[in-house]
Amino acid sequence: MNEHKIPRCMSTQHPDNVFQPFFAEHAQLGGEDEVQEAYYAYAHLGCDEQMWDAEGKEVDVFVVKKLLTQNERFFREHTLGSDLRLTVRVPNPEIEKTEGKILLETLESIPRSFDAARAFYGETATVPIFEVILPMTTSAESLDRIYKYYKEFVVGKGKTPVRPHDISVSEWVGEFRPETVHVIPLFEDMEHMLASADIVREYLKDKDVSYQRVFLARSDPAVNYGSIAAVLINKIALQRLHLLGEELGIPIYPILGAGSAPFRGNLRPQTVEGMLKGYPSVQTFTIQSSFKFDNDPALVQSAIQTLRASQRQQPIAVPETQVLDIIDRYSTRYQEQLRELVDVINEVAVHIPKRRKRKLHIGLFGYSRTMGEKHLPRAITFTASLYSLGVPPEVLGLDTLTEEDMRIIKEVYPSIESDLKDAISFVDMDSPYLPVAVKERVSEWFGDVVRDEGHVSVTTRICEALATNRMDDVSQYVLLAAQRRGFLG
Repeated sequence: MNEHKIPRCMSTQHPDNVFQPFFAEHAQLGGEDEVQEAYYAYAHLGCDEQMWDAEGKEVDVFVVKKLLTQNERFFREHTLGSDLRLTVRVPNPEIEKTEGKILLETLESIPRSFDAARAFYGETATVPIFEVILPMTTSAESLDRIYKYYKEFVVGKGKTPVRPHDISVSEWVGEFRPETVHVIPLFEDMEHMLASADIVREYLKDKDVSYQRVFLARSDPAVNYGSIAAVLINKIALQRLHLLGEELGIPIYPILGAGSAPFRGNLRPQTVEGMLKGYPSVQTFTIQSSFKFDNDPALVQSAIQTLRASQRQQPIAVPETQVLDIIDRYSTRYQEQLRELVDVINEVAVHIPKRRKRKLHIGLFGYSRTMGEKHLPRAITFTASLYSLGVPPEVLGLDTLTEEDMRIIKEVYPSIESDLKDAISFVDMDSPYLPVAVKERVSEWFGDVVRDEGHVSVTTRICEALATNRMDDVSQYVLLAAQRRGFLG
């Protein structure tokens, strides 16, 4: 296997789609639907990687066996583990205590997946799963625990005698492969995204690896600090990771977790060229559910082909001191305005349709301190709720930015204007939930953006329903608005 054949397009299970995929029995995907989804992403859309979530659901230890046996012809021609990757996102036991043992079950299943591949491909089989993603990474130690646990306790027990002076576990049940796993940190909050290079450096200091993948979140930092801040935090992290790669003499391959809503990344088939220009050093882009299922399949295939045909470049240079100052002022204003909307967001959130048969991973909430006792929903539901109120979350905090701020931002975030215009077309200027200062800034800077009147008419009805406490039709209106946008949240 070419070890540096790193995927460009990672299909994920983020539930941000409006429309139900044709192969699904129900609107909420789960179980066998997700196996079928992985095959569809590989075989029909052209993705070269599938992220498989082991969080918040029963671990399907037979996913490799099911993929290979149900789609034999395809996987004979496209080897799982070399041509295509299957990468598991595991629970983080330091954050998700009740899910902790699912991590251990998942690690134990990796050698079984190799056995399934060997039964299918024969003795020359490639290891099908050799990487795991650790969400909410906060330290090198948390990564090293997974690396060491797998090496010492999963593979290591193979050398242990079953009984005193008896055959070893490996002689009894067969060898354990792979011998090690690559651990991919997923950084989701500002503190650790900005420290990502330092954490990765510490993690790699005693490891002989030829490359390292690093996953940067886009949705959770947007919820925490605002959409523009999330982009700027990512830009700094990408710059620092690039410098780390030069320092260590090995490539660092970033993964960017962008969704279809502008607030969550604005990665849609229609925007791939802009994403490549805006994030030239990113190696792997997430292809989330809305990207896959809310667009014409031919358009999706073409966009994925464009991403895969492109080559990774140097990151955009970031003047860190100036950008960190903008992040601080903008995120403070964003959180102030968000605080006023927490109750109504939660009121609408219960009407947002679910798209997966499980809970999502809990995430890190940097705003929980400033929001007091009140909690906000997860990023997709959060985004859908605000869009449903005619207040795209991208506009919050805009009023604090100066013309000079925007000049600096445009240098490192060249698509900011087009991203904002995409969001602002769904602003309801008469929404009672749109902050006055934001309304004035939108009028001043984006007064010429044509509103989607169909969307505005639906969000007006939702606001009226909230005002009169007549909530019976809100779920229907929420779905209508999402269909109009082309993404859920």
